[in-house]
This record gives sequence, structure tokens and C-alpha cells, in this order.
Amino acid sequence: MKKRYKVLIAVLIVVAVIVAAVIGYKIHMHYDIEPHECYNIAVMEEEGRSYDDYSTVYMTTDISPEGLQAIYEALDVQPEGNVAVKLSTGEAGNPNYLKPELIGDLVQELDATIIECNTAYSGSKRADTLMHMEVAKEHGFTEIADVDIMDADGYMVIPVEGGEHLKENWVGQNLANYDYVVVLSHFKGHPMGGFGGALKNISIGMASREGKVRIHSGGALHKPTITLAALTTNQDVFTESMAEAAKSVDDYEGDNIIYINIVNNVSVDCDCVSNPAEVDMHDIGIFASKDPVAVDQACIDAVFAAPDSASMQERVLSLNGLHILTHAEEIGLGNRAYELIDIDTEE
Repeated sequence: MKKRYKVLIAVLIVVAVIVAAVIGYKIHMHYDIEPHECYNIAVMEEEGRSYDDYSTVYMTTDISPEGLQAIYEALDVQPEGNVAVKLSTGEAGNPNYLKPELIGDLVQELDATIIECNTAYSGSKRADTLMHMEVAKEHGFTEIADVDIMDADGYMVIPVEGGEHLKENWVGQNLANYDYVVVLSHFKGHPMGGFGGALKNISIGMASREGKVRIHSGGALHKPTITLAALTTNQDVFTESMAEAAKSVDDYEGDNIIYINIVNNVSVDCDCVSNPAEVDMHDIGIFASKDPVAVDQACIDAVFAAPDSASMQERVLSLNGLHILTHAEEIGLGNRAYELIDIDTEE
């Protein structure tokens, strides 16, 4: 009988810990939701809203290899040295990742290496380098370029300037091997951040497994497995930490980094989800800038203006996803205000 009581008590303790953790998670998830406002300077001026500075964002509705090439050329850059293209290889089972047939011509023209880092969450087939490479092969990326899992052999530390939560960022150590980075992001929803674009691609996407956990926990945790405890961080602290990690990468690269977002196959779930929600809005186009804040803001504005974007709007606002843009601008990463140049209408 005593043994049964001990087992029962042990079970009750475990249940109590889990319940406490879940309650803690819900408590820490409370925040003030920021409303959406368009930051296209043409709209801001019409509404009499002011801005201190703005960045340039180019866009095209031509989601094709030719459209991608045209938007890249609009940035008027000349990458030199060892060029990398940062993208998400997509979780096994997810059909929405950027397809090699869309991006392959540009990647090969740049003679670039595709770079990625391993995931930190349990159940992912990309948490281990060998399996990650298998997924990259299955998704066709190894057919168009070499693929480098940058944290396969560890991470390196880069400083975070002006961060409230992070003072350093742990990124895949092989990032040091590249002279220029083209950040190619599939813009879509995200079950934790609200949306995923350029900022997520250079923060969580560039971080090593350990670095990912540090970002998710606001700098508190180091163990390379995301657990319930790691997710008890306040949602705004999480998005602020992503913005700070993104700034560290942008600072590290200096002028040798550009950002291209492709808004197609938009689901409320990101490419890291093996069984995502169905795509339920139309494709919009390709956006590009030298400013990751501006290019993500332009994509948000385009999505929120779309008549079939109700689910995306709910996903972004329910997780206060706009806060990453606010914090990124506050710490000097970039501008939310932007001039939008439609290259389809230029003569």
C-alpha cells in the first residue's frame, strides 16, 4: 500500500508541475496587442502621419525565376567573394517552402552556397545535421547548390548592440566563411511569432540550436532543446529577442547583406511545421530591400490589404507579431516607413 501511495504522490507531483507550467505559460503570454498601421510613406502622407526616415522597398507581382532576377537586379548590388543564400529548407512533409525551380537560376548565377542551421524543437527531422541534409536533398536544394548546415560543428558568438535581453547571439559558426549573404525568405504565418519573414530568417534561422533556445527564452536558457519551460517567456520578450538577434546578424554583415521576401503559398503556419494549415490566400509577389524591417513591414501591409487574408491577420495580431517590427526599429535595425517602388510599372 505504501508503495502505491508513493507512486500516486509522484504522479500527482508530476501533474502539478505540468499544470503549473501550463498556467505559467498562459500568464506569461499576456500582452497588449499592437494594431496594424500601413507604413508605406505614400499612405502615411495621405493620412497626415509623420515619419523620421524611410527605406526603399522594391516589389513585383511576377513570382517566377525572371521576376526574382528582376527584383534582385533592382537592388543594384555586386556581391563579391564567397556568397551565401540563407533560406529555410522546410520541414519534411511541408509543401510550402521556396521551390528550387523558382530560386535555382538566381542561386546558380550567384554561384552561392545555401546556408541553414539545425532546428531545436523535438520531433523535427532537421534537428540533426545528417537528417537535415536528407530533407534538403528531398526538397531539391542539393540539386541547385551546395548546402551548408552552419552549426554542424558548433556556433560562434557575435555581439548584440543595444539589446535589452540579449548581449550576444550564438549563430552557426560557418557564417564566418561567407563574404556576402542574400537572405531569401518565404513570407508566411508562424505559430509562435505570428509571421515569418526576413527578421525571423536572420534571427532564429541563423542561430545555432543553442542560440535558438536562447532567443526563445529571452537569453535565459542554453540547453539545445526547446521545452515548455523555454516557452514561458513573455511573448513580447520573445519577439524582442528575435529583433535583437536579427540586428546582430545585420550588424555583423554590414553592407554585405540584402533581403528578398517571396509572398506565395501563404499559410498561417511556417515552413517548419510538418503538417501546416492550408494555404487560403492568393499569392502577392516578391519584395526586396537592403532593410529587413522595411521589407517585412511592406509584406505585412500587402497581406493586411488583401481581401482574403483574414486568417493571416488573426494569426499575426493574436500573437502580437507586429511587435518585432516596433522593437527592431527602436533598436536601430531599420525603418518601418518605406517607399514602395513597383518595378512592374517602371518604364
